[in-house]
Amino acid sequence: MFFGQNNNNTPSIQNGAEPSGGHIFDVGTEDFEDKVINGSMEIPVLADFWAPWCGPCKQLGPALEKIVQSYGGKIKLAKINLDDNQQLAAALRVQSVPTVYAFFNGRPIDAFQGVLPESQLKAFIDKVLEAVRQSRPDALDIPEALKGAAQALAEDDLAAAQAIYMQILQADANNVQAFTGLIRVFIASGQIEQAGQWIENAPPEIANNPSFNEAKTALKLAQNSPSGDESELLGKLEANENDHQSRFDLALSQFAAGNRKHAMDNLLFIIEKDREWNEQAARQQLLKFFEALGQTDPLTIESRKKLSSLLFS
Repeated sequence: MFFGQNNNNTPSIQNGAEPSGGHIFDVGTEDFEDKVINGSMEIPVLADFWAPWCGPCKQLGPALEKIVQSYGGKIKLAKINLDDNQQLAAALRVQSVPTVYAFFNGRPIDAFQGVLPESQLKAFIDKVLEAVRQSRPDALDIPEALKGAAQALAEDDLAAAQAIYMQILQADANNVQAFTGLIRVFIASGQIEQAGQWIENAPPEIANNPSFNEAKTALKLAQNSPSGDESELLGKLEANENDHQSRFDLALSQFAAGNRKHAMDNLLFIIEKDREWNEQAARQQLLKFFEALGQTDPLTIESRKKLSSLLFS
């Protein structure tokens, strides 16, 4: 056991809020070593010292719980009632509450006292997670890997994109960008049913993320793609380049077939000629293409610049 024993170690509920999920839990002297010291060997743990009579604790507690939950298991929160665990508090030199220690690899690596706004709480947690990442030199650089996967997908290197997205999800199962990226890979390779299954079975941390709507939009576009003959549509445009309906239908067909740049260029052509055509149908469809590809996709960025130039010229 760590830091001695305390017989008055009944788990407490801070501010009347029941700890939720496996990421937030009450801790006392008896299980501090197991849940915080040993528990922080792989995942960092915040040790929040609070007291029932502490007004600032009632402000910090709910905010800290909400933010920890939003990180989807990347960090945990151990709540420690000061009144019930004074020996433990003394061992860690806790002089006032609230006091929060960040533990990793069995030792405290950072701390703060008092109430912080949510933005500073997030910054504190991000700093802890960055320290954890830097302590693992062989760990995957997820931001760089996401860029590489997006580039591979944009270049139709589906095998490479899929491999990178899977590697990211192995390191961070709740990474919404990798999850939606993988769904786009399935759609691009014609695996529509598998894409639908991934969307249907997405974990709550991903399904509730606004960015996940991009994957749903991409699947809807794939499921509702036209089955017309592109050569016939091209023939109509050769006869009349201002046949906006045929060009619009061609753009839908091209996007479904993976010819995304030509699809967007055709919609931009319609907007340039008549932005109000069919109640701005071309612009509305182009925005759906942007969402389906993702707002950080290189083609989305390029086409959005062209759209802005047309609309504001």
